[in-house]
Amino acid sequence: MAHLLVTGGAGFIGSNFVHHVVAHTDHTVTVLDKLTYAGNEASLAGLPEDRVDLVVGDIADAELVDGLFEKADAVVHYAAESHNDNSLHDPRPFLDTNIIGTYTLLEAARRHDTRLHHISTDEVYGDLELDDPARFTEHTPYNPSSPYSSTKAGSDLLVRAWVRSFGVRATISNCSNNYGPYQHVEKFIPRQITNVLRGIRPKLYGKGENVRDWIHADDHSSAVLTILDKGEIGETYLIGADGEKDNKTVVELILQLMGHSPDAYDHVTDRAGHDLRYAIDSTKLRTELGWSPTYRDFEAGLAATIDWYRANEAWWAPAKDGVEAFYASKGQ
Repeated sequence: MAHLLVTGGAGFIGSNFVHHVVAHTDHTVTVLDKLTYAGNEASLAGLPEDRVDLVVGDIADAELVDGLFEKADAVVHYAAESHNDNSLHDPRPFLDTNIIGTYTLLEAARRHDTRLHHISTDEVYGDLELDDPARFTEHTPYNPSSPYSSTKAGSDLLVRAWVRSFGVRATISNCSNNYGPYQHVEKFIPRQITNVLRGIRPKLYGKGENVRDWIHADDHSSAVLTILDKGEIGETYLIGADGEKDNKTVVELILQLMGHSPDAYDHVTDRAGHDLRYAIDSTKLRTELGWSPTYRDFEAGLAATIDWYRANEAWWAPAKDGVEAFYASKGQ
């Protein structure tokens, strides 16, 4: 049994990881989360109190972080400011959390010789052309296009530098777009699902041709555990489940699965700097560490996600009106 410190463990992907750890291991977990709008204590509800502890705080708080590292066998770093639109509106929180916060964790890992796994995104690689058969690999050059992706790219480079310069025992993973339970309703898939549940027509940026490579959050969690257990220090692993779908297809599938006409949505103005296509090649993770996804059927995973939002309105409803008011003010 190990004791894990999970930063950002009350957020979407982090809370799914905590649930996965409880279900599939005997590890205990301390969650460190600032509980910004994107963190939700309710995402950890029902987990055993003797195995999961929540500490509310900032990963840039060096004294707090140091005390938590002292008790941890390993740290999984999910905490991040992660919404592209928000980064265009106000980049500063992205610098504070994604750069300074990651630096603070790396210094603590250095002092305590603590195993650290850093969660990143495929957005650090920029985007691909829609008709390009290529996919991102661990050797793709970084080409971030927003304050969000550039700060995540910077945090990745910090991790690599601390591994090489100071011998920090760290690994990195860059993952494609996640979907599943506990995702904030500002994000693409839950926003459309909850719109339909509220009787609001879904919204699609531009023509909906932009492609994302979708992976269920539970598959992301199992991949991270695999890397934590088997990954080689200093290495980067790309996590993906061969789930490339354009946004138009996803919206239409949501409508179809929810019993509506697949064309019952509205087009809105495309957002600035909207990346065209992401696609992950996870060959290294699959061949070297033996990982494979469970949710190979995107439609089945999406149906399960719809069922979760339908059954958990009390979780998402408090944020819904504010999100829609924000997007309405921007004509989106």
